[in-house]
Parts: sequence; C-alpha cells; structure tokens
Amino acid sequence: MRAAAFAKVNLALAVFPRMADGYHPIRGMFQSVSLADTVELRAASDDGISISNDEAPETTDNIAWQALEAVRRATQTAQPTELHIDKRIPAGAGLGGGSADAAAVLGLAGDMLRLDDERLTALAEGIGADVPFALRGGTCLVEGKGERVTDVEPLGGFSLAIVVPPFGMSTPAVYRTWDELDGPSGPTAPDDDLPPALRSRFEIRNDLFPAANHLDPRIGEWRDELATRWSTSVMMTGSGSALFAFFPTEGEASAAAGELD
Repeated sequence: MRAAAFAKVNLALAVFPRMADGYHPIRGMFQSVSLADTVELRAASDDGISISNDEAPETTDNIAWQALEAVRRATQTAQPTELHIDKRIPAGAGLGGGSADAAAVLGLAGDMLRLDDERLTALAEGIGADVPFALRGGTCLVEGKGERVTDVEPLGGFSLAIVVPPFGMSTPAVYRTWDELDGPSGPTAPDDDLPPALRSRFEIRNDLFPAANHLDPRIGEWRDELATRWSTSVMMTGSGSALFAFFPTEGEASAAAGELD
C-alpha cells in the first residue's frame, strides 16, 4: 500500500507563552502543498524500514515508525511490516515532512488494520504536534498544541514559491530562543503582497521568525535577498528554515524559484 505524504506551509503562526507542561500553544493557518514524500507499507516476514534521498533515521526513532507502532498497540497486532519512505521534503525546514510521513503511515496502517478516523485522530495527537493536521490536510485552522484542527474554506487563486536554504533549524532551539527573547511577534506581510483570498482575512505572520533569525542570522539574510529579487514579502514556515512568497500563477512561482541555484 502506498500514499503521498504532503508537506505543509504555515501561512500564519501565532505563538503563545509556554504552559506548565512545557508546550507552547499556537494558533495558525496551515496549508498543504504539492511537495510530497511517498510512503509505502507492506506485510513482510520481518520488520524493516528504509528511506531514500535523506538522512532520516532508519530506526524505531523515526516518527513514521512510531506511528506504525501506535497503530499496532491500538489493534494489539504485531504483523511484521516493511516501511519505505521516498523523501522529497527537506528535513529541518519547517515543512512538516516527518509529520506528513507519520500521518501517511497512520492512514495506511489504519486501512490495513481497520481503524476508524476517530481512533486514528486520537493516535495522531500522541505522536507529534503537526500530525493531526497532516492526517487531515487541506486548509485548516490549527490551535492548542496542534490537536485542535478545524477545516476552513479552501484557498485558491495563487501559488507559492518555496525556497529551502542550505541549512536547517532545530524546532526546540527556536522555541527556547523565543522564550529567551520574551515571546516576540513576527513581522506581518502587508495586504498588497498577499493574494486576494488572504487579504484582510488572516494576519500573515510567523512569531518564530525573530527567534530563528536570532539563532542563525542567515535566515534573515536569505529572506531579505529573496524579497529584493522578487519584489514582495517573503515569509518563513514553521521554525524554519524554508521561506516562501505568494505568486498569482504556478508559472510565475516556478520562474521565481528557478532564479536560484
């Protein structure tokens, strides 16, 4: 069985002070994009995991394997399984690749072992903050620790150019730095740089950008260079390092990304 595991972009990400359990509540607008890994599950004589095009761990530390184990525990089964992931979503970029892979495994294993959507959603909440959204996909308002996912009207009429600089960011480190900086708000994209579907609808900002830029100023340098090249606002997704901008058509977005090495 095979499934696509789609990356996400945080069109908006508001972060709130850390709670007693160590988590930061968020309120964000998440959007699935066409960039995707391919995840394959198949029954086997022995357990195994393989990953192409990436350095993600081929061990039980992999979040996708943890998703498989969660389904096994829920169904009290130990069917030996081979998991293969063909990676296209860069790691450490804020694009949710690991969570997307885990969600795809939940869906595939849930089909194999006949788990309904309600039980899969409950499992997703225990695996990772972005997994509940990745399991649903589309355009969603995501709140709390990522467990509250609400569908919103699908967006259209624009494309995104996404650029991943040649360095990654550590999500825990970015959040720690956000705390140390007393929880700054991120810069907001002006309506003139947004597609009509987003104007006056959401505040397009990422509160983690100041912390990411404090940790590694290269991300600010990349953002400024892209904004100059493209003559528009450039935003960061998640805790970085991927950056994106809005374009009216897929052709324009592809041409803008194609200007870069």
